[in-house]
Amino acid sequence: MVAALALRSGGIASGATSRLKGVWNHLRGVQTLAETRGGLPNYYVLPSGDKIPSVALGCWRAREGEVGNAVKTALKAGYRHIDGAWAYENEAEVGEPTHEHHYSLLIRIQKQLWNSYHYPEDVAPILEDSLQKLGVDYIDLYLIHFPVAFKKERTPEGKPVADLELTENTYATWQAMEKLVDSGKVRNIGVSNFNIRRLTNLTSNPLKYQPAVNQVELSFGNPQPELLAWSKKNGILLEAYSPLGSTEQVKQTLQIPEVVAIANELGITPAQVLISWHVQRGTVVLPKSVTPSRVEQNFQIFKLPQDKFDALEKAAVSHPPKRVVDPSGAWGVNIYEDQ
Repeated sequence: MVAALALRSGGIASGATSRLKGVWNHLRGVQTLAETRGGLPNYYVLPSGDKIPSVALGCWRAREGEVGNAVKTALKAGYRHIDGAWAYENEAEVGEPTHEHHYSLLIRIQKQLWNSYHYPEDVAPILEDSLQKLGVDYIDLYLIHFPVAFKKERTPEGKPVADLELTENTYATWQAMEKLVDSGKVRNIGVSNFNIRRLTNLTSNPLKYQPAVNQVELSFGNPQPELLAWSKKNGILLEAYSPLGSTEQVKQTLQIPEVVAIANELGITPAQVLISWHVQRGTVVLPKSVTPSRVEQNFQIFKLPQDKFDALEKAAVSHPPKRVVDPSGAWGVNIYEDQ
């Protein structure tokens, strides 16, 4: 239910200080992020002043035994932002390569707190679980994974049951997350899979910290232009998960004629066209791969000529949107409310 982003120093001291320290922009004597890369933003600045890289390695559906090597490849390729979640069940393996990376670097690890831990008393303990598995002392970005709260009890068949009251009003959960910021265990907080109505409902409360980020499904098949425009107007940065259409649609997405034509003209891959398009739209993008060559290629972004960008944007918004991730039926909650 929450996503976290951590900036880490390379190299590990011994003894009590052996766990990596989250340091974000406060590090001295380590590499800094260039402002642009390939003519596009290399990072965005959150309301706290912290920098969040525009391209991250996605770890959803990355299996144990594969994800660790993918993270190693990503770090060597230049990634400084790793997306993850408690529900991905690969936290320990995601965190391990950051300990092995001994040269000076900045790493952002993005984590997510699951639906089972929305009750205020559960938020801090599950964060501690993630910190321990990752081997870090704090997280720089923590996001509510879904706007759905599960009750503590399940059905006789073991299925989750939604707490409809807490699902509709996430303010109590948000207040518990604000306390994590005050405790120093988290630097920035945000949400994931929230639509405009749910965000408006949350932000109508007297918040101590506004949502910095909303991580949502964004792709050529589901571009969500209204949410993107609203988020920019209201100062909430969007992160794009499943930016290539996820496993279900990636093959078809990379064969879209408009995408292939731009790729051929610019001499880049169709995936690079789409990842660059996401960044050029003003979002963080989270492409997932465990194939080393693709991990490396996905990090290379290029500013698309304006006419190519406009043509791709027009093509993306000209067809009915197709969402890949929608557990509404399984959870008994109309999460996205777009039907």
